[in-house]
Amino acid sequence: MERLWVRGGFPDSFLAADDLASFEWRRAFIRTCLERDIPSLGPRVPAETLHRFWQMLAHSQGQLLNAARLASGLGVSGHTIARHLDLLVELLLVRRLPPWTSNPAKRVVRSPKVYLRDSGLVHALLGILGWEQLLGHPIVGPSWEGFIVENLLIAAPPGSNAWFYRTSAGAEIDLLLELGPGELWAVEVKRSLGSPQPSRGFHIACEDVGASRRFVVYPGSQRYRIDRATEAVPLAALLESGFSAPHRRR
Repeated sequence: MERLWVRGGFPDSFLAADDLASFEWRRAFIRTCLERDIPSLGPRVPAETLHRFWQMLAHSQGQLLNAARLASGLGVSGHTIARHLDLLVELLLVRRLPPWTSNPAKRVVRSPKVYLRDSGLVHALLGILGWEQLLGHPIVGPSWEGFIVENLLIAAPPGSNAWFYRTSAGAEIDLLLELGPGELWAVEVKRSLGSPQPSRGFHIACEDVGASRRFVVYPGSQRYRIDRATEAVPLAALLESGFSAPHRRR
């Protein structure tokens, strides 16, 4: 799991002989995308500009989309930022996670969150070579969150819907998954290796949206109940058992 997180899911990167070989493969992949693949699709975007934009998104992993800040950093218009982002989304390199806005009684955030879909590309764009360097980098928490979110969304049953939830009062859910009628899962992502505790805002948010199940995904190895409504669970355990029969309550 640690190697998958650090190196990402591209087979040549994940299966490389060592971290340096994996890192160099990902850097070459990025150059190929910028210099050959994207231009071959038609967009006339300078490779250097798109590379800077990609790096800015990596630094902002898991944050709310702030088009004005990105536009200022690149010296372009908000419309140009929207076009660049649409391009990376269409190429399956970036994911836009929409906000849950179905509760008109709450003042909710309405901007999407943006994730680079492959954690290995996040690390390559930021110059993070391996495990020890990642653990000491400020991006470690957002990178872990993006890794968890992407794996859960890939494994979710066909027809599932996904959002995040955040209010101006501080109630927040990292990932909301609607797997079917009456099955709305709330997921909080924690990097804590000890006993992960969900925030008070998470519980408030779960009541706001009427979540049917509550999970805290953490990097440990044990699955256990935090309280009557909330379960701490490793990613692998949730992928193996949680999605096999989403209609069955546990």
